[in-house]
Amino acid sequence: MEAGDTRIEQGYPRARRYDERRHERRREIDKSKMEDYAYIIDFMPYGHPDDKRPIHKREPLAQVVGEKRFTLLEVSIRKGENPLVMDRVFIGKGERDVVYKIKKRLRYEDLTPAAKSELPYVIEYIIKQNEDRFVEIFNKAEPITTKFHQLELLPGVGKKTMWAIIDERKKEPFKSFKDLADRVKGLQHPEKLILNRILYEIKNPGTKYRIFT
Repeated sequence: MEAGDTRIEQGYPRARRYDERRHERRREIDKSKMEDYAYIIDFMPYGHPDDKRPIHKREPLAQVVGEKRFTLLEVSIRKGENPLVMDRVFIGKGERDVVYKIKKRLRYEDLTPAAKSELPYVIEYIIKQNEDRFVEIFNKAEPITTKFHQLELLPGVGKKTMWAIIDERKKEPFKSFKDLADRVKGLQHPEKLILNRILYEIKNPGTKYRIFT
């Protein structure tokens, strides 16, 4: 039998459960989505370049990306601290050693040119540091509708690759990105697919389906 709509339709109850859970998450405040750690993507020791105030009235700032939900934030930095790009800093509730205060949430358009340049490299680093978490996307992704699967949200994954992933994970769950690449033909750099999807979701916050942000 050819891979097609019929096979996806067989997973319709799962698709409906996916949709119901999605709506439940929207109605409730999910504290697990709050960021506790973030990574520096730009440090501005003399404040934002657009700040017209005298230097002595500015405070050191940083733009950061959250480790869990890739939230973009602007934070103030404690005096005497000089964090570097890629540094992991605590931003959760409680005493913070580097970050003084969370100033505001940012859109992609609000990032400095330097932050935009560093963002892909920092996100790729986060993905590699949390490989197990992101491999589980390939193990647990479900149908979204009767004709569309969550895996197809990943740039470069079409129907053929989607079914190859599903068939392989039935045999045994994927253990690593290398395991994925070895077992699924044409899937050489699965971490890049995740990176590209995260960047898409960050740049398009109004997109209908979100996996990571």
